[in-house]
Amino acid sequence: MKKLALLITASLLSAPVLAEKVAITGGKIFTLAEQGTLDSGTVLMTDGRIDRVITGTEVPQGYRVIDASGKVVTPGLVGSMTSLGLVEVSSSAGVVDSSVESTPITRTGAALDVSYAVNPDSSLLGVTRIEGMTSAATSVTYTDNLFYGQGAVITLSGDAPVLKPRAFMVVNVGESGANDTGGTRAALWVTLENALAEAAAADSDLSPTQDWHGLNTRADVKALKAVLSGDMPLIMEADRAADIRQVIAFKKRHNNINVVLMHGVEAWRVASELADADIPVILDPEYNLPGGFDQMGATLANAARLEAAGVTVAVGMDTHNIRLATQHAGNAVANGLSYEGGLASLTSAPAAILGIDDQLGSLAPGKRADVVIWSGDPLEVTQVAEQVFINGEAIEMRSRQTRLRDRYLAVQEEQARRPTHYVRPD
Repeated sequence: MKKLALLITASLLSAPVLAEKVAITGGKIFTLAEQGTLDSGTVLMTDGRIDRVITGTEVPQGYRVIDASGKVVTPGLVGSMTSLGLVEVSSSAGVVDSSVESTPITRTGAALDVSYAVNPDSSLLGVTRIEGMTSAATSVTYTDNLFYGQGAVITLSGDAPVLKPRAFMVVNVGESGANDTGGTRAALWVTLENALAEAAAADSDLSPTQDWHGLNTRADVKALKAVLSGDMPLIMEADRAADIRQVIAFKKRHNNINVVLMHGVEAWRVASELADADIPVILDPEYNLPGGFDQMGATLANAARLEAAGVTVAVGMDTHNIRLATQHAGNAVANGLSYEGGLASLTSAPAAILGIDDQLGSLAPGKRADVVIWSGDPLEVTQVAEQVFINGEAIEMRSRQTRLRDRYLAVQEEQARRPTHYVRPD
């Protein structure tokens, strides 16, 4: 495995122009597009884009060939909800960009924009991308505001990280949101409706010379205009069935708003209603024990029951540790989610939810060449990403974690070669 990765990287990096024309051939290819699954096929990449995917292993002239025989090839994984690039060590001294305190630019949180805060040098990007994750949604995760601001879609390549700024907005309409808005849902929902109504009624371009004494600031109004038009998805976090029914009712009142449910521990209880309302769900399928009164109906079958009802399901864990998403999707498959649904929950489903499916989430002509070669089944914890391509370029399959592992592994090996009286006892 390690030898393959080194050979691939050495081969590609020796070319004067990185990843100009590359053919990944012989693997089992899950396109997650209309072309379906090819038991043995070839992915052709040109100048950072998917040229086409073909059956068989015959490669046109001019392509650098990567032999993936006996392996699995998928699109790069898309992290549905993370704080990647915003937090390194959440308890550290200094600024943690995933947390927001009070600021005069906003009264409701809508104006917050994380695209200015993403750090392409975060070590967590490297840790995550060698696990097959090539892009992710990233957002504020802690604030006392009503909204968690405008999240961004980022690439994990480390260069020019923001693919789509102001890509979505988050609001918690469950227990946490109620706690931060007067301590009751009776205040939470009224506040939310008034904030949106105010933005809808306000002029499109509020002049600084105009008097304004609203619930929102001028910057909040501008951000909410994109939500009201449906251009920016509104991701609504809730767990208990009663709160999710309120989300469904909200969608009926605001048909133009692109509503997405997040977390949804008890979503399976209202699965058919979510399907009828065309509300996709971003969830962590690992919940099987109630972490509070909002989660009394937790079950590992959540994702499977939603899929059976016709709901689009994406796996996301609202964390910087999204690299574990393959394990979570695999557990969802073990508990009834279809295998294709498991792969889609990490690729095409989140891409569609985030409005980036024209570029990411599947292997189809013209899309970004974010591709992963796996040693075997991506949803098996014993299998790994052997080589990741982002925008057609083979990334170095090393991270801060692997470097630390190799450093201290060498120390252990050196100690093992010494006479026992030189070895420090445990």
